[in-house]
Amino acid sequence: MSKGPGLFSEIGKKAKDILTASYTTDHKVSINTCTENGVILTSTAVKKGSLSTSDLAAKYKYKNILIDVKVDTESNIFSTFTFAEILPSTKAITSFKVPYYDSGKLEVQYFHEHATLTTAVTLKQSPVFDLTATVGTPSIAFGAEAGYDVTSGNFTKYTAGMSVSKPDSYASVIFGDKGDSIRASYVHHLDQSKKTSAVGEICRKFSTNENIFTVGGSYAIDHLTIVKGKLNNHGKLGGVLQHEVIPKSMFTISGEIDTKALEKAPKFGLSIALVP
Repeated sequence: MSKGPGLFSEIGKKAKDILTASYTTDHKVSINTCTENGVILTSTAVKKGSLSTSDLAAKYKYKNILIDVKVDTESNIFSTFTFAEILPSTKAITSFKVPYYDSGKLEVQYFHEHATLTTAVTLKQSPVFDLTATVGTPSIAFGAEAGYDVTSGNFTKYTAGMSVSKPDSYASVIFGDKGDSIRASYVHHLDQSKKTSAVGEICRKFSTNENIFTVGGSYAIDHLTIVKGKLNNHGKLGGVLQHEVIPKSMFTISGEIDTKALEKAPKFGLSIALVP
């Protein structure tokens, strides 16, 4: 694919990853294996409070087609087929869930040196169309997205955003919720590997005059261990410790406390991902 401004979904993603990725209060164990014919199998068990679930996923790449199938304990089957380069600089993704046949979705992505375009449609009786467009370069990008419900004739969403990326920093602004909210974030990288970073984010909801300000960061203790932390103006303090036990196998522990209600029990999460 061409090196361009990236998809609209990537605007603001760097700040979001530092402030949300790996923060969990669940207990999760996943094990990856690879068969001789190249099929990657992933078995996952998750405990959320008193509820436990598990699933088995298989991923296989054949030429320019990536097949991803997952079966959970409730006999639901999630299937995704990704077709790369069906046309120059174009990718198509189709997904569906069995037995919910009206959950199907088809998405086409087009990449250009100075623009990206995606269009998606739900494959059901009352389809919803989503369209995103981004123009610019890897350094600066402007984008927008919109969703349209054919049956009601209404827009389900419209969002606009921009991002500016430099070797040691990244900033983004997103207007969402049909213009009712704004989210601005800034990330400053403190090392060349970009594993040690500081981030600040402010979100404002115009209809309720609510503001949420969050500061956080990530710090690489060494090449195998990363710690992350965040604190918002509502007193929610979170932290993550992530260690690479063996190559590609991660052990993650996370926690959250409410500094304005210390009588509440803190929340803890644990994740183990093993890749033999």
